[in-house]
Amino acid sequence: MPDHDLTERFATTRTRIASAATRAGRTPESVGLVAISKGQPATAIRALAELGQRDFGENYLQEALPKQENLRDLPLTWHFTGQIQANKTRPIAESFAWVHTLDRERTAMRLNDQRPPGLPPMNVCLQVRLEDEPGKGGLEPHEIPALAAKVSELPHLRLRGLMALPPPRDSFDEQKQLFDRLHSLLRELQASGFAVDTLSMGMSADLEAAIAAGATYVRIGTALFGERQRA
Repeated sequence: MPDHDLTERFATTRTRIASAATRAGRTPESVGLVAISKGQPATAIRALAELGQRDFGENYLQEALPKQENLRDLPLTWHFTGQIQANKTRPIAESFAWVHTLDRERTAMRLNDQRPPGLPPMNVCLQVRLEDEPGKGGLEPHEIPALAAKVSELPHLRLRGLMALPPPRDSFDEQKQLFDRLHSLLRELQASGFAVDTLSMGMSADLEAAIAAGATYVRIGTALFGERQRA
């Protein structure tokens, strides 16, 4: 059985999402929750799944794969939310339904080529850098159309939208300004004919601003699980 603290944190997070959606004139169902379970043991994921959570995000492949094996009896959807190393694309292609951090054509081609034929196309979001942050992954905004066009040609990938991990901002208005920028970039893709529908943005500290700006997935870790444990 899930412990009381986890049950309470899950309920609080769902309430935050629903309230933010309602304030933005949206339905709560329009915002998906990806539980970021990096650093959490399989037992914690199983407990959250018992409460009804189905989407889980992992950043580190070597940590994710044993947990996926342990939880194979559950109907979970796995999202890869970390930086993709070129030599790790095959197990990502084999084991995840979503990738949120695609930012290179070579990586896209490897994921496409290594996706097992029995699986549906992998859902992918292009990661975008909204400000100049040395060392952070992601595309510059002007690089988005070219990679979007390439991904759209690959039969085993399905381009879904954009993802960002913007630098922290203290105020709601500052947070929303950055998220609005990503939404504008998605609209530009849609206007160019791309069938994209996903904005993966917002975490524990800024999910309200992300939802106000149109997030369709928020990625929440600490607010759900508390401080990380070692897997």
